[in-house]
Amino acid sequence: MPSNETKLTSLGLTLLAGLFFLPFLGGVHLFDWDEINFAEISREMLISKDYLRPYINYLPFWEKPPLFIWMQALAMQVFGVGEYAARFPNAICGILTLVLIYRIGTKLHHQRMGLIWALCYFGSVLPFMYFKSGIIDPWFNLFIFLGLYYLILFYWKKEAKPIDLSWNKWTYLLLGGFLLGMGILTKGPAAYLILGLTLGVYWVYQRLRFYINIPQFTLYTLAAFLVTGLWFGIETIKNGPWFITEFTRYQYRLFSTPDAGHGGFPGYHFVVLLVGCFPASVFAVRAFFKLPDPEGEVQLDFRRWMKFLFWVVLILFTIVKSKIVHYSSLAYYPLTYLAALSIVAIIEEKIAFNRWMKFGLWGIGGLYIVCCFALPWLGQHPEVVQSMIDKDPFAHANFDAKVHWTGWEFIPGMVLLLALLAFFWLLRRRGANQAFPVLFLSTGLFVLLSLVFYIKRVEGYSQRAAIEFYESKIGEDCYVWTYGYKSYAHLFYSRKQPVKNPKSYEQDWILWGPVDKPTYVVCKINKVKKLQQLPNLREIGRKNGFVFFERVKR
Repeated sequence: MPSNETKLTSLGLTLLAGLFFLPFLGGVHLFDWDEINFAEISREMLISKDYLRPYINYLPFWEKPPLFIWMQALAMQVFGVGEYAARFPNAICGILTLVLIYRIGTKLHHQRMGLIWALCYFGSVLPFMYFKSGIIDPWFNLFIFLGLYYLILFYWKKEAKPIDLSWNKWTYLLLGGFLLGMGILTKGPAAYLILGLTLGVYWVYQRLRFYINIPQFTLYTLAAFLVTGLWFGIETIKNGPWFITEFTRYQYRLFSTPDAGHGGFPGYHFVVLLVGCFPASVFAVRAFFKLPDPEGEVQLDFRRWMKFLFWVVLILFTIVKSKIVHYSSLAYYPLTYLAALSIVAIIEEKIAFNRWMKFGLWGIGGLYIVCCFALPWLGQHPEVVQSMIDKDPFAHANFDAKVHWTGWEFIPGMVLLLALLAFFWLLRRRGANQAFPVLFLSTGLFVLLSLVFYIKRVEGYSQRAAIEFYESKIGEDCYVWTYGYKSYAHLFYSRKQPVKNPKSYEQDWILWGPVDKPTYVVCKINKVKKLQQLPNLREIGRKNGFVFFERVKR
C-alpha cells in the first residue's frame, strides 16, 4: 500500500498538473491536420451515432482505431463541440501520467526519484505541450509504456527478483497485455511492433535466453488482441473485412513511404528529442554513460529496459520515411527516466554537474530565449520576415495578417532566463536538491506562457483567415471545398452536415457541375490563377494568403 506521503505527493502532482494542463485548452483554434482530423471524426461520430466505425467527411476513415475518438466524443458530449473538448482527453492523460510515473519511480527507487521523474516530464517542452494538444499520441504512448512496465513486473515476479510485488505473476502479464491492447486500439499495431522490438533487443541482450517463454508471450498477445478484437472483430462481423483490410494497408504505407510530405533528414528525431525535451534531454545524455550502480538488481534491469525502449523508438522512426515530430514521443518516458537517474545522482553527489550539462542548458535554453525575444520584434516588423520568403507567395501573404503584438511577448523568454539563473545560483548556494525542482517547475511555467503568448499569434498567420471564413458558413446549407491543398478545417469549422448528394465529393462537379446549393471554394494564393480562369467562379475575398470563391449561375 502507498504511504501517506506518497498519497499526498500524488495529490499534489494531480493539482499541479490540473492547474497547468486544464486551463486555456480552448483558447486557440485546432491546427490542421491531426488536431482537426481527430476532432472532426469525433464530431461526425456524435452526428452519425455510429460508435464503431470512424468517419471523416462522412466517409469511412480507416487510418486510426476509435479509442481516442471515443474519448473526444465523450468530452464533446460534456463540454460541447469545440477546441476545449478536443484537447481535454490529453489534459487528463497528463494528470495520470505524472502520478503514474511518480508512483513507478517511487516503487522502483524511492520517493525522490519518483518526484524528480515526474518533474522532468512536467517541465520539458514537448512532453508538456502534448498534454495541451488534441492529438492521439499521449494516450498511445502511455498505454505502450504501461504495457511494457507490467510485462517487466511479470518477468521479475516469475524470476523472484528482489522487489515487493503483491499480485500473482499472471495478473501482471494479463494486465500488461490488456494495456498494450488499449494502445493498439488507440492508434494501431505500431504499439505491438514497438513493444515486440524492445522485447527482442532484451532477448538478444540475454543471449537468446527465453526470459518469457512462448506460451507466456502468446497469452500476453492474446490478452492484447482480445481487447482490440472488441473493435476489429465486431467491425468485421458487422461490415465485412473491407475496413480492416484498408486499415492494414494504410499501416504498411505509413512505415514505407513519406506521409503527407513529411520527409526529413536521418537525424531528425535526434534533434527533436534533444531540443524538444529540454531541459531533461541535457541530463538524459549523461545516463548513457557510466552511472553509479543503482540500489539493486531490479533498478539496474529497469534502467536497461528504458535504454532499449529509447533506442528502439529512435532507430525505428529514423528508419521510417515519414518524419513527424510526435512519432518519437514514446521516447519521452525513457528519456525523462534516464534524466531523473542522472539528476538524483547529482543530488546525492555521486556524479558531478559537469560543464557539458552547463553548456547544454545554456546552449539549448539560449535558443529558446533568443526566439522569445526575437518573435515580438519580428511580429512588429513582418516586412523583415517577408523579405526572406519572397519566393513563397503564400507564406509572404500570411504575414499580411493583422496580428497584434504588444511587445510584452518576451515574458516567457525572461521567465526561462531567470529560471536558468536561479537554477545555477541555487546549485552553488543551496544545493542541487532545491535547484532542480525550481528548474523544472519554472520551465513548465515557461512552456505554458509560451503557449499563451505565441500559439494564438502563430495561428493568426497560418490559418485563422481560412477558419474564420469557414465559421461564417455555420448554419448555411452550402458546400465548402478546398482546392489545391488538403485540409480538414472546412469540415469541422463549417460544422458540415451529413452528405445527401454523393456528387459533392467530386471536384469537377463542385467546379463545373449543376450544384444544388451555394458553393464556396477556398484556395491558397499560389493556386489562384487556375481558379480565376474558371467562368463558374467569382472571387468574393482574399485574406492572408487564402482566396475565397463562390459558384455563380450562368
